[in-house]
Amino acid sequence: MSTITLSLDEARNLAVSILSRHQTSAGNAISVANALIAAEVDGQKGHGLSRLPSYAAQSASGKVDGQVLPKVVARADAAVRIDAAGGFAFPALEIAYRELAVLAPRIGIAAAAVFRSHHFGQAGYHVEKLAEQGMIGLAFGNSPKAIAPWGGSQGVFGTNPIAFGAPRRSVPPLIIDLSLSKVARGKVMVAAENGEAIPEGWALNAQGQPTTDPKAALDGTMLPMGDAKGAALVLMVEILSAALTNANFGFEASSFFSPDGSSPGVGQLLVAIAPEPFAGGGFFDRLECLLEAILDQPGTRLPGQRRLQNRELARENGIAVSGKLYKQLMALNQ
Repeated sequence: MSTITLSLDEARNLAVSILSRHQTSAGNAISVANALIAAEVDGQKGHGLSRLPSYAAQSASGKVDGQVLPKVVARADAAVRIDAAGGFAFPALEIAYRELAVLAPRIGIAAAAVFRSHHFGQAGYHVEKLAEQGMIGLAFGNSPKAIAPWGGSQGVFGTNPIAFGAPRRSVPPLIIDLSLSKVARGKVMVAAENGEAIPEGWALNAQGQPTTDPKAALDGTMLPMGDAKGAALVLMVEILSAALTNANFGFEASSFFSPDGSSPGVGQLLVAIAPEPFAGGGFFDRLECLLEAILDQPGTRLPGQRRLQNRELARENGIAVSGKLYKQLMALNQ
């Protein structure tokens, strides 16, 4: 399939333009575009430009309020509650970064709950924002139903990504980002759009049978990583991101892809930890000691390192977009 190469600025400007043409304010469009391009650059295409058509359609239909401004509705010594108000997640999470940057260093640990929210993209994007400010970051998010309880056949939970970020001296943060399904559902969506099969073991169809058809997978359920243990972790994240934030559970949330229906109304929880009050000044040395012990073994690498290589390549060569997606994006930009 042919591809089109866009520079980072071209891709970002195109995303902003499309969102702006589909009932999204300039500020919100920039916030969303920055997150989508970051995912694209990091190689997480399921959270990148492939999301733009559905984002635009949902903003145009009003399922997502592209004009709304998120706001802080409650604040305590170590906690903040942010209403995304049925809009995009990224503007609300930008408030969370700012709030946590003040609260966590003062108290040692703080958390931000976001509710009435939407798809929050690659979870690592958010913890990296915290780690760049010298904090350990944890992110939990829920999503529309895609995973059945272990032993069940009907979706209850989303793929419920989690992420961890740790600051380092003089080098980019350590980022760990994973979906609790065997693969992120966005990868299945990309395969469906490109007419490609998916590997067996990723998903089940609506009848609970293994499938390599991505469209059948999207109508069925995703398999959790680690089988029963993974399903338990999915439940944990559902509680932290939805019950704790008083947001919709996965089985209550509407689709992230369809322009029809009400807002998904999912939740996210960000936790920020200022390391030195806990470590007595020794955190950075101890972290490097651990990472060196890992890298001393031949063939090892740290999680998230591929994203740094992808970023360098994207800066030099731009972003490759499939001809099919590019045609779709250009039509949306009319």
